[in-house]
Amino acid sequence: MADPRGFLNVEPQKPTPRPVHLRIRDYDELYQEMPVESTRAQATRCMDCGIPFCHTGCPLGNRIPDWNDLVHRNRWKEALAALHDTNNFPEFTGKTCPAPCEASCVLALNGTAVTIKTIEQAIVDRGWEQGWIVAEPPRHETGKSVGVVGSGPAGLAAAQQLRRAGHAVTVYERADRAGGLLTYGIPDFKMSKEYVTRRVDQLRAEGIEFVLNADVGGAIDPQELRRKHDALLLTVGATKPRELPIPGRNLKGVVQAMTFLTAQNRRGFGDALDAETITATGKNVIIIGGGDTASDCLGTCHRQGAKSVLQLDYNPCPPEDMNPETPWPLWPKILRITPAHEEGGKRDWQIKTQHFAGDDQGRVTELHAVRIHHYYDKEGERQFEELHGSELVFPCDLVLLAIGFAGPEQSLPERLGLALTTNGAIRSDSKYATSVPGVFAAGDCRRGQSLVVWAIAEGREAARHIDETLTGRPSRLRGRDLPLGLIR
Repeated sequence: MADPRGFLNVEPQKPTPRPVHLRIRDYDELYQEMPVESTRAQATRCMDCGIPFCHTGCPLGNRIPDWNDLVHRNRWKEALAALHDTNNFPEFTGKTCPAPCEASCVLALNGTAVTIKTIEQAIVDRGWEQGWIVAEPPRHETGKSVGVVGSGPAGLAAAQQLRRAGHAVTVYERADRAGGLLTYGIPDFKMSKEYVTRRVDQLRAEGIEFVLNADVGGAIDPQELRRKHDALLLTVGATKPRELPIPGRNLKGVVQAMTFLTAQNRRGFGDALDAETITATGKNVIIIGGGDTASDCLGTCHRQGAKSVLQLDYNPCPPEDMNPETPWPLWPKILRITPAHEEGGKRDWQIKTQHFAGDDQGRVTELHAVRIHHYYDKEGERQFEELHGSELVFPCDLVLLAIGFAGPEQSLPERLGLALTTNGAIRSDSKYATSVPGVFAAGDCRRGQSLVVWAIAEGREAARHIDETLTGRPSRLRGRDLPLGLIR
């Protein structure tokens, strides 16, 4: 450490968000850039803790103390190299990751963690500004070919790793633009699409071919891709939304969150949309769900000019500070106030939606719900019961379902004859190989709905194992064995 007492002498500082009254008028990014010297000062707070738990908190195993020290010493290009050694796309994680590394920082035990993701973002931003990030095509070709189905963070990371190992790589994406949910899902105010575009351009310059509007498992027979390539990697995500099968679900105005968010992304690109496309403008909106997708919907509703926004969560309100159920260094389950919550709207907890009511035109007008009580049974399983006399009626013109995803869509794995888990994910072994020889899987379609950082980590690991399979020797790609995911 350049300054072993930095964590004692430097006050924690985070980037300043743009004023609420300004940022809700546009879709520009939320935070103002932190001055270079302020970033360097924050890097000195990384202490010589002996055991850097941030390594285990980060699925990528980022060498966080190393690049923090390099930033403090003003050695930015070396910091970028250390960052890229474990993370292909630091700007994706710097913008979208909830930073489990910060939760496991030793300073978080009794104070404020090092602002790791802010420093990470500053490093990669400087790399682009200085022209240090360039295409790195392989020096030698292996003569092997890999098809990657899906161009989200897992697919892009795997494609880059495989190409740099010397394999010919073709990425198939069913949308008209590459990037998966990075492009069609994450709002522009959270991450500008220029970050995705320039990385895709870099991958193209490295020799990766992108085939867009390619619906593999639909119009394109996946068996043809198996015959065309030496290996096939599926990184199609967990895009099947969870449903709310209650009366009134089919009313107009009750829509899935991703349908709503994707439409706004297309507006940002200037695409022509159908006149019937849902917007929140002038409407009373209810968002069902309490995760990141719900927060993204909330921020989008503010910018579209919703009349009111209410967010309902089935779970009890978590504690504001420490939660004994998730002690350090685990990711704490606490009340999180996102920038979207700071912008307005209301939240309510322990609400179970019972049915929707509508008008004679088939449009939703009311959400009927009841309050619930959570408790734990003798086996330690959480149960709930409805509270008698707590019935509620909320007027609404638009309801957004942000209650998560139920795994990958089934047409592709069915046509390949892949074995699935009990929850519908693609079953694979510790080397990411599926039940069909030559077909691999990585990311959310394998481990279940998760974070961008997990997707990148899985894409990198899958690439390493595919490289070993194709060459018959240990891969030169950097690897890190990862635990299985959420779906079994």
